[in-house]
Amino acid sequence: MTFQVAVVGGGSWGTTVAHLVSHNFPTILWCRDSAVAKSISQRSRNPKYLRKSKLHPGLKASTDLKEAVFEADIVLMAIPSQSYRDVLHKLLPLSKPNIPIISLTKGLEQGTNLTMTQIIGIESPGRPTGVLTGPNLAAEVLAGDATAAVVATEDESLRAQAFEVFSTETFRIYTSEDVIGCELGGAFKNVLALAVGMTTGLGTGDNTRAAVVTRGLAELARLGSVMGGSPETFSGLAGLGDLVATCFSPQSRNRYVGEQLGKGREMVDVLKEMSNVAEGVVTAPVVTALAAAHKVETPISDQVTAVLQGKTSVTDAYDILLMREQRSER
Repeated sequence: MTFQVAVVGGGSWGTTVAHLVSHNFPTILWCRDSAVAKSISQRSRNPKYLRKSKLHPGLKASTDLKEAVFEADIVLMAIPSQSYRDVLHKLLPLSKPNIPIISLTKGLEQGTNLTMTQIIGIESPGRPTGVLTGPNLAAEVLAGDATAAVVATEDESLRAQAFEVFSTETFRIYTSEDVIGCELGGAFKNVLALAVGMTTGLGTGDNTRAAVVTRGLAELARLGSVMGGSPETFSGLAGLGDLVATCFSPQSRNRYVGEQLGKGREMVDVLKEMSNVAEGVVTAPVVTALAAAHKVETPISDQVTAVLQGKTSVTDAYDILLMREQRSER
């Protein structure tokens, strides 16, 4: 019997992962946009998100969610965090019972402060679930550059299956049992990429960026550990690795948004010109709320949230951080 993969979400990362796993198994990608789906199926290109990249010729796409998931043996969810639950609701009755769902989304749900696998657990208790995360810029994966990622799941058989589904000659998979730590790392780094972008937009240099990344990693480790994540996770691919890639790459959407804000542009104008979602914009307030609930200091993330909510300017946020009391590093 042929093993079938469904990827739900036809943005840049969903399309990239669908291309990747098409090297290993028959794969169908669900897209909202009929023109995108038609182009992928007929021309092996995603004209909206990945114009320059040729996709695997065996990859098929559809706007029919039932067609995409009905025969699937595993579902990979690449839906933005704030519409994740809604799409999940729709696909669950259309798919085989209890097949694994692996999240590709790096964000947190506003209002509930939940990760994507926690949402899956609530909506479909007992279902095997996990997350794919790490320093994975879509364009470089499509170009065949050597890339490492981590699949975190508590299900032992799903960890073994992850190697078969995702591994290629240039895409190396590691596994972990620390689902919450890996998801928090993936969500948190987008917020810190906004912060790095903001300082870059102000005209600061590498010293400042390095300080933001390092102190931001300390924030991530503090909050993530209190919430049940393993400290080792935050120094690995899902933590430091993803943080470095997202904060220093000019391909990073979140860094770009932060940089434009640092240059004085209005957020609504910046987001209007983007076709992809910058998850850090909606995740930052959630991180701030979680930190407050757990009584953990996250000064960089708090200032990012204040800027996004119009409570302060980028310049004032920068000055506030510089004026914080000096103390021992921890």
